[in-house]
Amino acid sequence: MGRIGPVEIIIFLVVVLLIFGGRGKISGIMGDFAKGIKSFRKGMKEPDVDTSQTTSGAMINEPINVTPEKEKTKV
Repeated sequence: MGRIGPVEIIIFLVVVLLIFGGRGKISGIMGDFAKGIKSFRKGMKEPDVDTSQTTSGAMINEPINVTPEKEKTKV
């Protein structure tokens, strides 16, 4: 008792294959994982964009008035 034999290893591998679905799924997961790591590394290498000098026309530091207008008189 307490030893892991070939029967236990085969049962373990069958369970792992049932969980991950067999062919293609594990390689797909690993491929997506690798793409995520590459994207992260690329993002770390790119310089930060200075958001204080935007060209969108709106200043970031300007407050926006969000108070609702008073109800207009109904006709």
